Amino acid sequence: MTKQEALGKYLLRLADTNLILGQRLAEWCGTGPFLEEDLAMTNISLDLFGTAEALLKYACEVEGKGRTADELTFRRPEREFTNILLVEQPNVDFGATILRQLFVDAFDYYHYSELSKSSDPIIAGVAAKASKETTYHLRHSESWVIRLGDGTEESHQRMQNALNELWRFTDEQFEMNEVDAMLIEERIAVDLAPIKAKWLEKVIPVLSEATLQIPENTFMQRGGREGKHSEHFGFLLAEMHYIPRAYPDATW
Repeated sequence: MTKQEALGKYLLRLADTNLILGQRLAEWCGTGPFLEEDLAMTNISLDLFGTAEALLKYACEVEGKGRTADELTFRRPEREFTNILLVEQPNVDFGATILRQLFVDAFDYYHYSELSKSSDPIIAGVAAKASKETTYHLRHSESWVIRLGDGTEESHQRMQNALNELWRFTDEQFEMNEVDAMLIEERIAVDLAPIKAKWLEKVIPVLSEATLQIPENTFMQRGGREGKHSEHFGFLLAEMHYIPRAYPDATW
């Protein structure tokens, strides 16, 4: 694997996770629990789409095949997406959505802070912008997890159910392979092991304050990095890809 090939895979991995989570949050547009939260979720979704677009454009340059960010978004089959499994999990309810968001926001908060020091100026610039946005995202999800977990009996139970379901997907965020090894050596990517320690130091106290119990002896689910997705992903892509595939010659 060449450095250029590794960089292309790395960019797609980062972009896909933002893209798919943005799509999941966009599903709340017009259906949020109340107007302010409807707008908040939609704006977070737009931030994620913006980060994804910047990374996809750079991936196209690195690839050098003349493809566009739209083509990478709407023309790839399911197995070519390398987002983590966590972000493709269904919304279920507002509590599950906001808990999933906490897990990703806490990771992004530390990850983008370190990635903003990347030796690659484009990645560093995208990460610096995303780092600022994630500061607000994390504040939002953290407060809601505590509010719902330590709220009514029903809200607490819904949050505990969500935690029981989603916790097994969290460890994939810190998975590294030969792509990371090559780019860490070039100071383009960052080592995720220290970020995992910081993530745990942030997330565990929040869950504790929310009176939620982390499930024990949970098998950690992986596969998204290799294009092996959950049963929910095909339905998500079918909706996301419908218009571009139905009208392939349309421009906007």
